Amino acid sequence: MTIHVLLVEDDELLVKRIINHFAQTEFHIENDATGAQALEIVKSRENASNAISLAVVDIVLPERDGLHLAKELNTLTNIGVIMLSSRDSQADRIAGLAQGADDYICKPVDLLELELRMRALYKRLKSNNDNDESEEFIEYADFKLHPDNRTLITTNGIESRLTEAEHKVLICLISNAGKATSREKISEEIGQPDWSPNDRTVDVLIGRLRKKLSDEKDQKRIVTVRGKGYMLSI
Repeated sequence: MTIHVLLVEDDELLVKRIINHFAQTEFHIENDATGAQALEIVKSRENASNAISLAVVDIVLPERDGLHLAKELNTLTNIGVIMLSSRDSQADRIAGLAQGADDYICKPVDLLELELRMRALYKRLKSNNDNDESEEFIEYADFKLHPDNRTLITTNGIESRLTEAEHKVLICLISNAGKATSREKISEEIGQPDWSPNDRTVDVLIGRLRKKLSDEKDQKRIVTVRGKGYMLSI
């Protein structure tokens, strides 16, 4: 089995290191140095035997904004997206997650870490795809959520795909519906146990969920409980 990965990176040395590292694995790495053809490559091969399963995208690209590309890939395709960045800051991590990335890795890239994260993400995506035939939805109030393929459908028929992090946040809120869930608890659920009061990752993900749930100012499905966190209203 060959797993096709699109690497969007213009650092030739890093590209060579990554290709060499994965040469003896089931991952086949293809490089688009500028990102100009990335979306076209992915969409043109969606149903082909060499369909792209994962994209590893650098934030800083010579011809494109890597964050915007990540958003396009997340919105218009079903592949997993991992962001690369030389900027190790909370703001950059939040920006990547906010644009729909499934994971975020800081440079210099540890190749073993990259491989492990790619394997974990691919495993989750494959599990979701294998269960796409299931009609089992979690229904709550005015929306329903497919727990396998992360599809959210609102009462007015709007359908959207949640990122891995958004999905985990919503599942956490559903599990604790009617009571406040702390930002720290939500942060643990998305795999970031080292939460601090200055970390806005959870707030950004909540904001994205509110948009997808079509929350309105006078009737929010996700309520902010001052000093305690967030609550899914009953």
